[in-house]
Amino acid sequence: MLDRDGFRPNVGIILLNQRNQVFWGKRIRTHSWQFPQGGIDRGESPEQAMFRELHEEVGLHPEHVRIVARTRDWLRYEVPDRFIRRDARGHYKGQKQIWYLLQLVGHDWDLNLRATDHPEFDAWRWHDYWVPLDVVVEFKRGVYEMALTELARYLPRQDFRNRFLRSNVRAREFERQTLDHGAPAGLDLPPGGSFDPHPDIPSASDEPPPKNSAPSSFPTPR
Repeated sequence: MLDRDGFRPNVGIILLNQRNQVFWGKRIRTHSWQFPQGGIDRGESPEQAMFRELHEEVGLHPEHVRIVARTRDWLRYEVPDRFIRRDARGHYKGQKQIWYLLQLVGHDWDLNLRATDHPEFDAWRWHDYWVPLDVVVEFKRGVYEMALTELARYLPRQDFRNRFLRSNVRAREFERQTLDHGAPAGLDLPPGGSFDPHPDIPSASDEPPPKNSAPSSFPTPR
């Protein structure tokens, strides 16, 4: 299914763990690493396609994830002729994608690369959010950078309070130190650093996104 410009509708998935690391999959029988992605079938919405691809490629179901955000509009990349079947040349130009930012609310063991008879990946790992784009096939790098950049503002805040409580620091002492000194004892900040949350990274749970941006009611792609 191609649009009139020769682009196939597609979805891309950036899957986060609780440390804001991203799922990074190695394509089967290659040395290429990428995010999960796949085509939108006729009659599917982008969200329906995303959940289908999520299960087919990494074995997760809707109850295993939370939608954090999605790109406002289609992001496009062209595919070089050498990667296009001869019978499709002149008709097929590339992909146009809606990208979703998801957070895993299940467990690592819920991921299953063999959920179907046609696996996409044969290995995976968690990687820092800004993945090394030089290991992505060259013609996809631009759209990866655009997706990561647009969705970065919706990264969930890291809960420093829980981290210190798990280290057996009493909540009252934690709050006293934070109020008195701006940061808990033992947390080294860089010069000019602040313990306050970064103002440009809103929490998807307690701060609505800007108008015309992503979650709760997603705009219909043009």
